Amino acid sequence: MSSSFKNIETKIIHAGEIHPLIEGAVNLPIFQSSTFESSTGTKGYHAQRYMRLSNTPNHDVLHQKLAALENAEAALVTGSGMAAISTALLAVLTAGDHLLALGGAYGGTHAFITHELPDFGVSFDFIDGNNPDSWESLLRPNTKAILVESVTNPLLDIPDLKTVVAFAQKHGLVSLIDNTFPSPINFRPAEWGFDLSLHSATKYLNGHSDIVAGAIIGRADLVKKAHLKLNHLGGSLDTHACYLLYRGLKTLSVRMQRHNENAMKVAQFLANHPAVKKVNYPGLESHPQHQRARELFDGFGGMISFEINGDTDAAAKVVSAVQLPTSAPSLGGVESLITRPATTSHSGMSPEERAAMGISDSLIRYSVGIEAAEDLIADLAQALAQI
Repeated sequence: MSSSFKNIETKIIHAGEIHPLIEGAVNLPIFQSSTFESSTGTKGYHAQRYMRLSNTPNHDVLHQKLAALENAEAALVTGSGMAAISTALLAVLTAGDHLLALGGAYGGTHAFITHELPDFGVSFDFIDGNNPDSWESLLRPNTKAILVESVTNPLLDIPDLKTVVAFAQKHGLVSLIDNTFPSPINFRPAEWGFDLSLHSATKYLNGHSDIVAGAIIGRADLVKKAHLKLNHLGGSLDTHACYLLYRGLKTLSVRMQRHNENAMKVAQFLANHPAVKKVNYPGLESHPQHQRARELFDGFGGMISFEINGDTDAAAKVVSAVQLPTSAPSLGGVESLITRPATTSHSGMSPEERAAMGISDSLIRYSVGIEAAEDLIADLAQALAQI
């Protein structure tokens, strides 16, 4: 059904919906049943309809809708973004395999790769996403996959994504990309040849800071492998959370439009403020991959990070002085959030590891919400005036 919808704004509302409507309900009801009657001919454990197997009507509609949004073959929702990342990696890698992964990846991803994958017999090397000439030397006969991010957290770097796909196809690797920051509104990895797209649906897909969820989107055969793996690992999404994700998705397009607009205005303000040393935002012409972002993305997103002319204490003072953003981890909600990654998203890494990635203890990350940009800027101005 979704193939008949040309525009993503229409797919968000109508793709995957059950017809005829259930008892006439415009919104999909929550199927509060852990188990379902077995149909005639049902064979095998994975064919049973059971909440933990992620195949209730609430799951099925989400799977179809998410696949349609990225113009991909299939999708799977999971209990968290890390469940999506870990499940996808364990689905395509086995003992003896080797992974190439983006250096500077999200702290949780970095920790899983460095601390957990070796226990499964999987080796790894980190790549520089902007130095493709160095990737070939890291290849091994047992290299099976390459994992990158569309936009890195928290430095807002954009790897050479087109070359990642070409490199993966040349060497027979499964290409995976964390697409949390852009969301399907700004970037659709399947359109560029990526095999699997991963999301922390906690963030922009849901957009209301009230659930934890994840998603795997891409090639049908690989999503099926991930689905079978998830069935065994147990990282399924509860149907109540499915409903909240389903509801949140309906406003994704209008929310991302405001996030894009607001973040651009806030980034421009920060870039021109004398107390700010550096702003990381791909929408700015000063960003080293600005032209790449223009080619790949339909919008530059709602995430900004910046360094001030001051020490760690001064950065902490700015975080404390702002009045509109809440000082809290996570991102992608309708409300603005502010944090220092060294104390939240990347606190699990050593100072040396953070320094190697270019993440200073004074770096501030700002998740720009959908409030009035004028108010957000005025609030930042008064906070910066206090240092």
